[in-house]
Amino acid sequence: MLKNLRIGVIIRVLLLGLSMALEVYLIMATNYYVSMVLIGILILGQIVNLIIYVETTNKNLTRFFEAISYNDFSQSFTKSGQGKSLQSLNAAFNDIIQKFNLERSKSEESYLYLQTVVQHIGIGLFSFNSSGEIELLNTAAKKLLGTAVFRNISQLKQISEPLYKAVKDLKSGSRTLVRLAVNNRDLQVAIFATEFRAKGDLYKIVSLNNISSELEEKEMEAWQNLTQVLAHEIMNSITPIASLSDTVNSVLTHNLLSENNNGGISDETLDDVRQALDTINKRSLGLMRFVDSYRNITQIPNPVFEITELKEIVERVLNLMKGEALSRSVEVELRFEADSVEVKADVQLIEQSLINVVKNAFKVLGGIPEPKVAVRCGIDEFGHGFVDVEDNGPGVQQAALEKIFVPFYTTSKNTGEEGTGIGLSLSRQIMRLHNGTLFLLESKPGKTVFRLRF
Repeated sequence: MLKNLRIGVIIRVLLLGLSMALEVYLIMATNYYVSMVLIGILILGQIVNLIIYVETTNKNLTRFFEAISYNDFSQSFTKSGQGKSLQSLNAAFNDIIQKFNLERSKSEESYLYLQTVVQHIGIGLFSFNSSGEIELLNTAAKKLLGTAVFRNISQLKQISEPLYKAVKDLKSGSRTLVRLAVNNRDLQVAIFATEFRAKGDLYKIVSLNNISSELEEKEMEAWQNLTQVLAHEIMNSITPIASLSDTVNSVLTHNLLSENNNGGISDETLDDVRQALDTINKRSLGLMRFVDSYRNITQIPNPVFEITELKEIVERVLNLMKGEALSRSVEVELRFEADSVEVKADVQLIEQSLINVVKNAFKVLGGIPEPKVAVRCGIDEFGHGFVDVEDNGPGVQQAALEKIFVPFYTTSKNTGEEGTGIGLSLSRQIMRLHNGTLFLLESKPGKTVFRLRF
């Protein structure tokens, strides 16, 4: 395009220069006055042609740039009647405008498609800029929030103050759970937020997912599991107590009301009664310990957070448990996959949680040749700090996979060691208070891995 324009200008300037040189020669060396006049008219015509050529190009350039500036892609440039160079220039303009028009059509189609998808998905979505102005609000979000008009994030205060605070304070990539009361409905809403920059401003996009039904289902399932375990443990204690008390009553009644009884009770009967009462006492104390364990798991203190090195916590716990490891002949291996892993945590609670998991690993290794526990500390692929506790025991049975975190459910009976069944449940609750989790990462004969993820 510029090459054709340059060639057009050069040719006209050269022709103008030759004409002027010829005019000077005729004036200085000849008396051809008619030729002088004709050459002068030709020079004037060439000057006018050059001016028109340049101005036409400038006008086309101005019109082209204005069309681009105002997104006016309906403009067209004539390809004929203006010379070969201008025709090439106009053709280039038309080609560029056509490509811009095609790209705009694609962008509009993509935008329309995106809008359709956003409006039809079941998860509520809205976004707002640094001033709190709402840029996007889909249908699901309107239904969930019970409002059709939503212009500024501050309007969330009228719907729910906790929701407004959660949305404002939620960091990019974080999630939280908020309870809402909208249109006489109690909702549990999972909130996820992410931030991005566009048009020179910072935007936050928030997703709202009503998980009330899922939580209610899981809550009911958890209560059912807990009730079954509680009923099992209580019945294990109450049944022998009731049976023995009935036996004692029968023995005493038989001896006191017997026709051969002279007002006394035989030593054998007293011994039977003493043993029965002793058994009742032990089972009663066992039931009291069970109830006390239940109270412990429901009264975890609020964490006192501080920035600490995960490595220091792990080393303290393993030093604390060296004696038990030696008494059980368990080899303990410690590995750090990252030089420094800092977490915000309550050190004492995390130590208690880790102790429970390591103790469980020790318990399952009874009768295992060359028992070994490996503790790893590092950062996972999502940037979260973690501690893995791995043992080479028999693994978790398939039937127990969904119950190992239920309070009071214990597999200690399989290991021959007494356990309350609250260790893993308590540890998971502690991790949840730290916005983390405790879960079974892998389980198979010879390798079981529990992960504490922060």
